[in-house]
Amino acid sequence: LPLQFSGLLGTVYRRGNLSFTRDGSALISPVGNRISVFDLKNNKCETYPLATRLNIVCVGLSPDGTLAILIDEEGAALLVSLIGKCAIHQFYFHKPVHSVSFSPDGKKFVITKDNVALMYHAPGRKREFNAFVLDKTYYGPYDETTCIDWTDDSKCFAVGSKDMSTWVFGAERWANLIYYSLGGHKDIIVACFFEENSLDLYTISQDAALCVWQCDTELDGLKPRPPKDAAREKNTEENDEELLEEPKGEEIHGKANPSEQETRDKVKYSRVAKYFFNKEGDFNNLTCAAYHKKTHLLVTGFASGIFHLHELPDFNLIHSLSISDQRIASISINCTGDWIAFGCSGLGQLLVWEWQSESYVLKQQGHFNSMVSLAYSPDGQYIVTGGEDGKVKVWNTSSSFCFVTFTEHTSGVTAVTFTSNGYVILSASLDGTVRAFDLHRYRNFRTFTSPRPSQFSCLAVDSSGEIVSAGSQDSFEIFIWSMQSGRLLDVLSGHEGPISSLSFNPMKSVLASGSWDKTVKLWDMLDSWRTKETLILNSDVLVVAFRPDGKELAVASLNGQITFWDHENAVQTGSIEGRHDLQMGRKELDKITAKQAAKGKSFTTLCYSADGQSILAGGLSKFVCIYNVKEQILMKKFEISCNFSLDAMEEYLDRRKMTEFGSMALIDEGGGGDDGVAIPLPGVKRGDMSYRHFKPEIRVTCLRFSPTGRSWAATTTEGLLIYSLDSGLIFDPFELDIDITPSNIHKTLHQKEYTKAIIMAFKLNEKKLIQEAIEAVPINEVDVICSSLPDLYVEKVLEFLASAFEISCHLEFYLIWAHKLLMLHGQKLKTRSVKLLPVIQFLQKSIQRHFEDVSKLCEWNIYNIKYALAMSKQRGMKRLAEETSVDKDDLDSDSDYLM
Repeated sequence: LPLQFSGLLGTVYRRGNLSFTRDGSALISPVGNRISVFDLKNNKCETYPLATRLNIVCVGLSPDGTLAILIDEEGAALLVSLIGKCAIHQFYFHKPVHSVSFSPDGKKFVITKDNVALMYHAPGRKREFNAFVLDKTYYGPYDETTCIDWTDDSKCFAVGSKDMSTWVFGAERWANLIYYSLGGHKDIIVACFFEENSLDLYTISQDAALCVWQCDTELDGLKPRPPKDAAREKNTEENDEELLEEPKGEEIHGKANPSEQETRDKVKYSRVAKYFFNKEGDFNNLTCAAYHKKTHLLVTGFASGIFHLHELPDFNLIHSLSISDQRIASISINCTGDWIAFGCSGLGQLLVWEWQSESYVLKQQGHFNSMVSLAYSPDGQYIVTGGEDGKVKVWNTSSSFCFVTFTEHTSGVTAVTFTSNGYVILSASLDGTVRAFDLHRYRNFRTFTSPRPSQFSCLAVDSSGEIVSAGSQDSFEIFIWSMQSGRLLDVLSGHEGPISSLSFNPMKSVLASGSWDKTVKLWDMLDSWRTKETLILNSDVLVVAFRPDGKELAVASLNGQITFWDHENAVQTGSIEGRHDLQMGRKELDKITAKQAAKGKSFTTLCYSADGQSILAGGLSKFVCIYNVKEQILMKKFEISCNFSLDAMEEYLDRRKMTEFGSMALIDEGGGGDDGVAIPLPGVKRGDMSYRHFKPEIRVTCLRFSPTGRSWAATTTEGLLIYSLDSGLIFDPFELDIDITPSNIHKTLHQKEYTKAIIMAFKLNEKKLIQEAIEAVPINEVDVICSSLPDLYVEKVLEFLASAFEISCHLEFYLIWAHKLLMLHGQKLKTRSVKLLPVIQFLQKSIQRHFEDVSKLCEWNIYNIKYALAMSKQRGMKRLAEETSVDKDDLDSDSDYLM
């Protein structure tokens, strides 16, 4: 199947710096080892199909907005084309990188690692074999470097350091500025910013202090070095490089206290002001800052989740606001200075704030803990997810945004599902409740509970949406409720172990329940919930799933097998030994190999494809397997992550991490980090002593196929991953003939043989040609063409119409096509309804989306028209009243005159 990664939902920000695109309308956010681009004007989100080996810590955007440099935790860089959405080049900096920044002219970029700053020639200017060519290495700070800022003309840049100093370096060796060191702070430098078209500088430290530095020289006053000195230096460099294997570039060594002779006739800085932010509460821990040079707007974020807006250089407070109860990790301002983006890594929040109107442009947050379950709506337009944080979130599959969050549960959500009408969501939780949420009014309108408190582990709803069932972990019972009345109808007993999974037959009133007692029981709803059949298995049952046509039941058990049953006759029809296909990874602290550990592993989630021919299976592994049910063979394995920041990713442990005392992973490296435990002096309260550094384990908790048959989704440690049919350049002809060519199709269209041209276009199977052939048909001939199409091509035209609705603006034209096809071929299509169901649902999803958009527009227009009519009526009445009063005054004056 040509299914490819198409999107990441449920996670909007992890760590690293946020960046606005060049036009300021889109925001780039690092999400684990991928990047997501949030289009704020069109309300869409896209995750690029490229990934680094570890979590991304910094992102550098080129000024023209075409390239980005992504750098991960170990210093491995990926040069990415934002136009082609692909990786161009890889580079390794050998040590963790703290920040990266392109020069405003786009010719150079600087990265900071350890206590040095490295300047490289920017890639993309010319064709080159190596995209990262080192130009200069700058030494000066004694401790790790933290931040970078460039002057507007790219002549100089400033670097902040943990040693409380800020260094100004010349991008070229200027006669009066090679380096300059600035002190004045008592804590780590968080950010430094140049003033617009000036060498004047602002430095901000972690103890919430701002220093304003004035330079005695303008940018135009920087003098180039005498040619003799430059030539002499160049010759010595060339002689040195002859001895080396590769050129290392020029090295510049800065001194914190240079001699008087070295500072003579050089640029000088003086501190003109020092300001302190409000030090109440937790304010003194300043975590990040951003500065907009044109509007002189400074934004600072604090560990308490509060941010300040100041106008510089006078340090006037515009406003301050608390946007989170967690540390603000990153701030970015767009090019116009209107929108400010905030990232909070603790809760995974991403906010875009318009400071002038004081309103949110974007407010998104993923699940705080891992997601456990998901479900598609019947039309495939929405996905609902439940997490261990007790939240139920609903996501739009076309925009990738969460539009409603339900927080009524007080414990982890274990299962979620939609009813058949698509407007009610049901969720089961460990808090002992099953809740029903209304998607019209966004409220919890039903709460189902058991007579005795029980922790619900699974959930199922019948095809009518009237019967709700949930399985208990502790009492081994299944509870049945009525959706209409909310009353408990029945309690089904019979299992001797915790209920692990429930599934209703889509076509009949039969409920299948799987338990740890190694049985699957089939309960007949119409026969007073009596046990119809009991299927005995060799191992504990973990998950059960019915085929979409209800004729087959798949069961995954603890021994790694997937068995298929004809539930009507209680006969096993086949089995798949899938334990070895899971291909487990070895955790850092595991005492046994991955191969040995895999013997005890199994699939924990199953899902049939929309047509019932394939089955998806996943578990505690980075792989999702797709099997052909009929042949019982593995068709494809999807690797859902290549992020080595997660545990259990590697098959073999690195020998270099093993010592005579055990694994290096036992050493907790979380202490002393930016957001970890700071080792304090006696009696000083600082840092969270309960904080521990740990790696989350890679796992797939739930899999679901879209009802449209075009995509499937998985809830994983990384978030909600969506894989869909790739609409890229795939040549997939159908019944191709030697005479079928684009020129022949155009010739047939010119001769007005539309039916023949459409069939030829479908045989060649090129989307643009199909669109051209269909759109060439005159609107009055659509009826005739639809009736003359062979049955085989009706399905293909319907599938094309569904995809065309997503992008085309010819809404009425395509609606006429869909209406005529369904009216003329409805009876024949009904006989193949099971096979055609995904196509029809895909069509329904596309039409429903347009219906919602157009209905909103129409309602808005109706409101505006009513408002305009009411205003004109009011003005007319006012004018009439004025005219009446004038006439009355005239009459009074006439009567006075007569008197």
